[in-house]
Amino acid sequence: MIAHAASQLGCETVVLERSASVPAAGSVGRFLVGDWNDPVLVGQLAQQVDVVTLENEFVDAEALRAVEATGHLVFPTAASIALTQDKLRQKQVLVAAGLPVAEFRAVASLEQLEAVAQELAYPVVLKTRRNGYDGKGNFTIRAAGQLEEGWRALGGGRQELMVEAFVPFVRELAVIVTRGRNGETAIYPVVESTQRNHVCEVVVAPAAVAVELAERAGAVAQCAVAAAGGIGSFGVEMFLTVDGRILVNELAPRVHNSGHYTIEGCECSQFENHVRAVLGWPLGRTRLLAPAVAMVNLLGSARGSGKPRGLTAALAVPGAHIHLYGKATSEVGRKLGHVTALGADQAEALALARRAADAIQFGDPL
Repeated sequence: MIAHAASQLGCETVVLERSASVPAAGSVGRFLVGDWNDPVLVGQLAQQVDVVTLENEFVDAEALRAVEATGHLVFPTAASIALTQDKLRQKQVLVAAGLPVAEFRAVASLEQLEAVAQELAYPVVLKTRRNGYDGKGNFTIRAAGQLEEGWRALGGGRQELMVEAFVPFVRELAVIVTRGRNGETAIYPVVESTQRNHVCEVVVAPAAVAVELAERAGAVAQCAVAAAGGIGSFGVEMFLTVDGRILVNELAPRVHNSGHYTIEGCECSQFENHVRAVLGWPLGRTRLLAPAVAMVNLLGSARGSGKPRGLTAALAVPGAHIHLYGKATSEVGRKLGHVTALGADQAEALALARRAADAIQFGDPL
């Protein structure tokens, strides 16, 4: 999706990936196969482009630093990626910037976990500090009897862990913020997301919250990305509590699933604005093109083929925009595409998107 946006602006994208059988392979001019944690290979990529950027936050920050040291441009920067890769450091930076987050602590032993859980009061959420997403790397501990289970499940003693106070939220909100190399910032509408088994299933824009609250969420998101030194499109996930507080949950230093709706839904998508930002170009407007936009993720329901069934029926739904990612295999909960629809209100947009999404299934035997 970044490559598509770049091509519209006359740019050629070169991709480094671990396998040639990935969705981007058919969308780019040149393709390098190899480990994107290898500084040599990242350096080879850098020699072929004006700017190196990322579509995930799991690239080794030291490999990026090595490329920066040779004079090549990397956005987001290695420092920004290193900060956001470590959820503990991320939260510490947010707190230092005066931003609201749930209480958190680092834990290095089962005994320390027990003491922190008692201090914060059950339930608490045990997290890996690195490489967690879509619910992976999280374990909710509701009582003392689950401490050892959670510690083992997340590799306590082998992986760095942290604990957060459980947030009894009423809505999960998100904002895409694109920040340019000169500090120019574009803030997208506040959206509400709904999860299924910890994986985002539905995004609705704008979120059905008061204008004052939406403005506050946008301001918090903007400050969070600035605190992380972000350049490019970042996803900022937040909780809304019953008493009206907004707490930052996580930053994603990349284009984000909660912003995929922007392709059809906004004047300038998060992908185009990401390209503009990392190249140092002026940012586009983030205005919604309809009163409401809804996105439904197409999630795998079984292990098997990534080839869709029901595409003909989905394409027959008027106003539904189908995006299939071209992933070869399906897994339960794997994101294999999404459907976007615009409407006069949230209900209309969501009904259209769901109607098309419900027609598509994945997971036939390979």
